[in-house]
Amino acid sequence: MALRLTSPVQSLGADTIRLVQEMGALLIFFVQGVGLAFVRPFKPRRTLEQVHFIGFKSLLVILLTGGFTGMVLGLQGYYTLVRFGSEGMLGALVSLTLIREIGPVFTAIMITARAGSAMSAEIGIMRISEQIDALKTMDIHPVRFLLTPRLLASLVCFPLLTALYDLVGIFGGYLSGSILLGSNPAIYMDRVRESVEMNDITGGFTKSFVFAVLVCSVCCYMGYTTHRRADGFGARGVSRSTTTAVVLSSVLILVADYVLTSFLL
Repeated sequence: MALRLTSPVQSLGADTIRLVQEMGALLIFFVQGVGLAFVRPFKPRRTLEQVHFIGFKSLLVILLTGGFTGMVLGLQGYYTLVRFGSEGMLGALVSLTLIREIGPVFTAIMITARAGSAMSAEIGIMRISEQIDALKTMDIHPVRFLLTPRLLASLVCFPLLTALYDLVGIFGGYLSGSILLGSNPAIYMDRVRESVEMNDITGGFTKSFVFAVLVCSVCCYMGYTTHRRADGFGARGVSRSTTTAVVLSSVLILVADYVLTSFLL
């Protein structure tokens, strides 16, 4: 009877210890990646390659999701505001919603789905095929080779793609709210200009920087530690590492969004 009562407690304690260990290992992994960015020789070419992969190749999905998100906001916002005779505030509603919340969050989630999953899978395959061990044999620091360029590229791409998402979304709200539904287009743009302040823009960029760190660190770490997974090895381990990376990154984006919003408001 005593064993049955203590077994759940022991299991909870073991899970908690493993969670703390993983969080500590992830933090050390991230700190190593940041510290090695300032060690010579620098490798700007690898960073530019990751900027192309993370940023340029994500343009299409950002344009599509940003445009249609703005159109949905314009559509829903118009029919909500018109009930109160406030359809003139549509521009403020769309722009502030995008810049403060939806833009940074959706951009980070879409990059996670497209580039984050690829990063985790690529590094995971390198791990199980012993390419990371080969880097160590050639005296190449694997964290510097794998994490640092991706981290620097993410810090560049996330804010730029967020800004693009916001602009396309505002235009999408203009298209659906003003062009299709008949709201005054001049008032729409005036409300956008009057309602958006610098604090809103800096707050959105702050979120995008934090999301860049979270997504890149988690996705690279999950791929880097594929060989240590207890629930699979080989191709199955890579698959589960990639799935865990995407799910965990998405959850952390939402958690960090709430924490940052509570401080930025």
